[in-house]
Amino acid sequence: MPLNVGDSVPSLEISGKVKVQMAEGPENATAVGIPVRPGGDLPPSSDLDWSDLEIAGFSGAPGESFAVVRPGAPTLVLTGVGEGEVGASRFREAGAALARTATRHSRLAFDLSGWEGSLPTQAVVEGVLLARYRYDVLKKEPSVTAVESLTFFGGDPQHVEEGIRVGKVMAEAQMVARDLANDPPAVLTAARLADVASNLGQQRGLDVEVFDERALLEMGCGGLLGVNAGSAEPARMIKLTYRPPGAAGHHLTLVGKGITYDAGGISLKPADEVHATMKNDMSGAGAILAAMLALGDLGCPNTVVGYLMCTDNRPSGTALAMGDVIRIRGGKTVEVANTDAEGRLVMADALVLATESPTDAIVDIATLTGAAMRALGTQVAGLIGNDQDLVDQVEEASRRTDESVWQLPLERRYRKQLDSSVADIKNLGGPNAGAITAALFLEEFVDGTPWAHIDIAGTAQNDEDVSWRPPGCTGFGARLLTELALSFEPTGR
Repeated sequence: MPLNVGDSVPSLEISGKVKVQMAEGPENATAVGIPVRPGGDLPPSSDLDWSDLEIAGFSGAPGESFAVVRPGAPTLVLTGVGEGEVGASRFREAGAALARTATRHSRLAFDLSGWEGSLPTQAVVEGVLLARYRYDVLKKEPSVTAVESLTFFGGDPQHVEEGIRVGKVMAEAQMVARDLANDPPAVLTAARLADVASNLGQQRGLDVEVFDERALLEMGCGGLLGVNAGSAEPARMIKLTYRPPGAAGHHLTLVGKGITYDAGGISLKPADEVHATMKNDMSGAGAILAAMLALGDLGCPNTVVGYLMCTDNRPSGTALAMGDVIRIRGGKTVEVANTDAEGRLVMADALVLATESPTDAIVDIATLTGAAMRALGTQVAGLIGNDQDLVDQVEEASRRTDESVWQLPLERRYRKQLDSSVADIKNLGGPNAGAITAALFLEEFVDGTPWAHIDIAGTAQNDEDVSWRPPGCTGFGARLLTELALSFEPTGR
């Protein structure tokens, strides 16, 4: 039976059913999380001391957990938060530890006694919900026990309620991004992604414009149309606009790579397991869509525009060939040296469009280069930009959300690797510094606008089941971009 568009975002329905609340005690929870410092106070009801815990291998370090099963009473889950300053990252780990240790429990609670502010609550909500996430829409039976309720007690009511509100929206954003990236390519084509964006965007008060092949041709978007040339599925450009009530605030533009399946085109990828992960090549577009759905609920003060550049990249008799020359929006010509360097081609059109309207800054996000993954692995995204103030703001959003980035240099001495003898530029540099030369290609289309580029080729997919990061597509960037949009300030450039 064919899947419907609505099947692409089951997290919206699932997260809506989770009751997250504050109460005077654990209510009807069957498992209760207790944050514990090394050598710190233990709950009297645990009947344990530190000598018992040390024998069992629990030291109170961040991410550790220890379950105390009590007949006729809720299971206690001691979650380590470590020594020194305990920030949001450790509470996110503590929430994940509770969810993973009490894996068969659907009614959870968390004790916030002695902890102040809203960040602990927000982070625990994120940790619990993200750790329990699984993409089960295509399975007959769910693979994990869903969270039915999460109750907080012991903290300041005002701060806890605020943490619950923000944490649930943030977690939902990342889960939506995961849903979209985990969808098989036959389920989430470019046209279907446009339908999802239209339906959800309008529900959340966004302005949504969808541009089909005819419109793209009239606009001169040769990058997106060129990559789409080998596909039986039509391309779509999706433009989302969030406007805050009242004053417009500042203006941020986001550009996302939305390759719904990347076979490499004529430059066919090797016949190995990498093909099975190439449904995640629209993770940048998915992260932007998910983030923008959250902005209204969080009261974002800034105007945000998102461009999602969507197509698949497949080989056929009509596909781009190496040596072909295409013309990007604005007139710049590109020699196609490799059809598997397609993300930068579709994004170039959007970057030009972004410069044609007033904006204070552009941030793009893409599963762009294997070189970024080779350099930084699967836990850290690459970050490159032409404006250090903007790069710093992305880094700060990264720290707040625990979605790690590392700045790489925009080394313009490598720019000559992109020189072409038949066009203005070619789409591939030399064998080395591939993440940097890809960024240099993108910079050609931002016309001096403050710009930052986030390369999530490594972080978009997780093979391990660790903390709040289950296996599969990660939704990396959804919370980071949300945080960036909420706090964005124009640079001094």
